[in-house]
Amino acid sequence: MLALAPGAAQAQDEVPFITTPDNVTLEMLRIADVGPGDHVIDLGSGDGRIVILAARRFNASGLGVEIAPDLVRQSWRNAQTAGVADRVTFREQDLFKTDLSAATVVTMYLLPEVNLQLRPALLALKPGTRIVSHDWDMGDWKPDQTTVVPVPDKQVGLEKTSKVHLWTVPARVQGLWCGAGLLRGTSLQLTQRYQEFEGTLAHRQRNRQLEGRIVGATLRVLGGRAGELVLQADGDELQIAAAGGPLALAQGQLFKRAAAGNCD
Repeated sequence: MLALAPGAAQAQDEVPFITTPDNVTLEMLRIADVGPGDHVIDLGSGDGRIVILAARRFNASGLGVEIAPDLVRQSWRNAQTAGVADRVTFREQDLFKTDLSAATVVTMYLLPEVNLQLRPALLALKPGTRIVSHDWDMGDWKPDQTTVVPVPDKQVGLEKTSKVHLWTVPARVQGLWCGAGLLRGTSLQLTQRYQEFEGTLAHRQRNRQLEGRIVGATLRVLGGRAGELVLQADGDELQIAAAGGPLALAQGQLFKRAAAGNCD
């Protein structure tokens, strides 16, 4: 469903109900790699088609959040007809008041200003949570992947295609990290912009400049002379999951987030 931001319409019942075409719905679930272990939350769920398809075709569970009570009732009827009413639920609720913490996938067909209002809450979700938006992006948080789907009968805009954007929530790693065990005396200073990072790995008088990308909880340093470096984030710890060159012997060792702004 395409929904307007609060304040963009005089009343919630003026929000237009524009269904997501079936091929776009399928692509949204495909690009997110939805499977049996996933819980899909659809914000502005309309007639429930996204979470119903997620349950029926991909054996996921789901929650549809919708402000219009008649659409919520229709969603329940559609779920019962599809035989998935035991795996999905629908809630008449303001999407900004919805607890998203249980989601492994969040799907949306909202307008740009709504996406931007939701962005802080989405970035706060568990690393690895997949966010999928029909048509609209997230401003300067660039998608990890975008596909284009033909929609010959599209009701919105002039183009007869839809864009499907995918983001994977990155771990929050900005700051100073201090080596433990074999890495004692080594520090890692990271700056982060969404799923991209830069940093300095320092040991005694030697520094190594790093840059790379974050996919969920995995930080992968772009290749260079010093060899491969992959870090796995887990709360206040970063573990070296794979390393080459001088760090090869440190595989499995940890950096811990600095508690006092330094590594002393």
